[in-house]
Amino acid sequence: MSLIDSVRKTMVPIHKEGYIFIALFAGATLLLGALWEPLFWIGVVLTLWCIYFFRDPERVTPIDERLVIAPADGDISAVDFVIPPAELELGTEEMLRISVFMNVFSVHVNRSPVTGRVARIEYRPGEFLNADLDKASRENERNGIVLETAHGEIAMVQIAGLVARRILCFTQPTRTVNAGERVGLIRFGSRVDLYLPKTATARVAVGQTSVGGETVLAEFNSDRGAPVVRVA
Repeated sequence: MSLIDSVRKTMVPIHKEGYIFIALFAGATLLLGALWEPLFWIGVVLTLWCIYFFRDPERVTPIDERLVIAPADGDISAVDFVIPPAELELGTEEMLRISVFMNVFSVHVNRSPVTGRVARIEYRPGEFLNADLDKASRENERNGIVLETAHGEIAMVQIAGLVARRILCFTQPTRTVNAGERVGLIRFGSRVDLYLPKTATARVAVGQTSVGGETVLAEFNSDRGAPVVRVA
């Protein structure tokens, strides 16, 4: 591989939602630098972080209707059975919940976990607690996307966090989305919860790292049990 090819593969596209923030950070850097040189270098670091935050790499998504793909980059913070939030209208029975926690260095573009039709989108205002807390699922500001699939209704909930103050949703009701398709973005650090029918079996464990659009989180109608993991 040539040096030019290596550089091209290293340069990740930036999501268009980040352009204005990068410009603001760069502008503030120039202004602060004119006042005091050390502030300029602090601004440079923050501007580079902003560019890094809004990166939007291409992903290679497995195409199989039995698979549930990670909606976001981050750490698996919960794999359990809970009653989904009432606004999702998924009933009062427990569903498999898999949560992905994104820190301020994660890719924050959210992707559809499955192929399906958007049945409804439910936004709820709320708190801005640490998104890693379990109660954040019900108390934080959030946006739920319910998908109709061959395996029943599945929900993907974008949850704001301590730093995150804006949830963006790129899709709308009645639209069909494909697994791995970009459907949203959260600024600046947050969490995504998936609510799956009990016919799904988790393929990940708490503490694992997921890659949005690529990592298989669960599988439908599998005769295999949940994986046994080892921390090494």
